[in-house]
Amino acid sequence: MRKISGLIKSPGGGKTIKLFLEGMFAFSLKEEIVLKERLEIGMELSELRITSLQESDRYQKCLDTALRLLNYRPRSEHEITIRLQQRGFKENDIQSVLSNLKKQGFIDDGNFARFWKDNRQSFNPRSRRMTETELRQKGVSLDVIEQEVSDIDDAANAYRAALKYARNLNTADYPGFRRRLGEYLRRRGFGYDVINTTVTRLWNEKEGGETVDFPDARLMSERY
Repeated sequence: MRKISGLIKSPGGGKTIKLFLEGMFAFSLKEEIVLKERLEIGMELSELRITSLQESDRYQKCLDTALRLLNYRPRSEHEITIRLQQRGFKENDIQSVLSNLKKQGFIDDGNFARFWKDNRQSFNPRSRRMTETELRQKGVSLDVIEQEVSDIDDAANAYRAALKYARNLNTADYPGFRRRLGEYLRRRGFGYDVINTTVTRLWNEKEGGETVDFPDARLMSERY
């Protein structure tokens, strides 16, 4: 048995308590662990209890880190796993935290994929193919991706993505307009047919609805 000789709050206003055993610093604990376990100076701890406290503290720190990440924005299970691994948490703590958060609904790849798609649709439209690629990079399974992106309309997204950009293009000639707008849409993953249709539509709108004699779409696509 080893006796607690000191419980000192870490400086800086944090919620970490330094625990001393037999006059020597042993390890730090989250304040909530100290309160939950009702630790106090003079209490004797077995080696088994000490090990259990350290394990509880590691788990709590891992959980707190995951919750901070999720507080910033929804994340996929893969994203959370990688971030926790990068911060040096043990695999068993990571898996326990993930299991807990999934049970509580804080981690759900279906909800995450829906959030990602809706966010892109609203603020930075891009193609279905690029959205799928982004979600794969986030570690979302293919079946979940397929279910969530199946309703993406590339034509509608390309038009919305290009509309504001086209208004700011200070070019009066069609070749320059086509090149710059086409490159902009290509970077967002849209295919040649969608790009050509969108460029044509926006140029006609820019010119007041006049019909323009455009090159063949296949020739246009070779330039992108």
